[in-house]
Amino acid sequence: MRITFVMFVIASLSGCLGFAQEGPVVGDVPQDVETRFVGEAADLRVEPWIEGLVAPWSLKFLGDGRAIVSERPGRVRLIRDGRLVEEPYLEVDVAAVGEGGLMGLEVHPDFPDEPYIYAMYTYRRGGSLYNRVQRFRDRGGSAEADRIIIDEIPGSRFHDGGRLGFGPDGMLYATAGENFRAERAQDRDVLAGSILRVAPDGTIPDDNPFPGSPVWSYGHRNPQGLAWHPQTGALFSSEHGPSGEFGIRGHDIVNVIRRGANYGWPREVGVGGLEEYEDPVIMWVPATPPAGMTFWRGDLYLATLRSEALMRIGVEQSGGGFEVTRLEGLYASGRYEGTYGRLRAAVVGPDDALYVLTSNRDGRGDPREGDDRILRITPR
Repeated sequence: MRITFVMFVIASLSGCLGFAQEGPVVGDVPQDVETRFVGEAADLRVEPWIEGLVAPWSLKFLGDGRAIVSERPGRVRLIRDGRLVEEPYLEVDVAAVGEGGLMGLEVHPDFPDEPYIYAMYTYRRGGSLYNRVQRFRDRGGSAEADRIIIDEIPGSRFHDGGRLGFGPDGMLYATAGENFRAERAQDRDVLAGSILRVAPDGTIPDDNPFPGSPVWSYGHRNPQGLAWHPQTGALFSSEHGPSGEFGIRGHDIVNVIRRGANYGWPREVGVGGLEEYEDPVIMWVPATPPAGMTFWRGDLYLATLRSEALMRIGVEQSGGGFEVTRLEGLYASGRYEGTYGRLRAAVVGPDDALYVLTSNRDGRGDPREGDDRILRITPR
């Protein structure tokens, strides 16, 4: 595992050779509050729900006593009535290298009338890596391939994005990283460093900002989470900041995503005063890397990897935008000192409980007994 981390650092430094000569403008932190780490949340109860998974990435509930969870080596596991089924629900031929493999899952918003499951994964063709969004048909205890929704999204050992989500507009959103090739984030002709938007059948909506393109927003480094504000429908996205490029580390962010907007990478990091780029609503200067997130009981809950904390974020509407009023790192006695280790995703279940995936068997964590797990969190 330590060797994997060293290889990651070497790849980070090597990747810098392909970047623009000048580094980004590094701006201020947008929020006025600091993160407070809380070892235990007095108002919440945590219990293990599912154990013995291998690098789980995404969890989705099917609404009929079933749930599915992706494992990065290429398996989708079925959970039926709270029990993990031994045989895989679906196996996908993936390139599980570095950060790639089987990543995001999503369920058609009209399921089960439209019995479709969506998955995003890395694959190899010739000597190159790509990412793909594919649709599968649910068969109860298994699923079968239906159609490819988005293909030839540039892939890499690092920065593949991978999160899927249906918005309140009924469209499918997918996050795509820039593969450690920073300039790709500014090239709208390349499906990298972007958030993509397509119809459920893969066609490009007429109201997308760039005709004939699935690109919804761009200038992203490695977006990892999607969540829609329950009152306004605004789309929030979490994103990994630099890990050595241009001599910068940390600066992980949360953005509010606007149609056709440019989020600045690699021109700007933080609130740098450059009007052509959108500013984040949150930035952590120490390395945090955020992953999947969801709104629950009035707050935004965000899983983090290196910080090993479940971030509870208070967000309020303010002047046509949003203001952050609270940042709590739950289940961590300090930064990088989490009770459950690395956290990959946070999902609200049909029982209104919050489900959190650990990611300690992903090659960068220290597995604990029972890892990897899905934790179930409920109010006390």
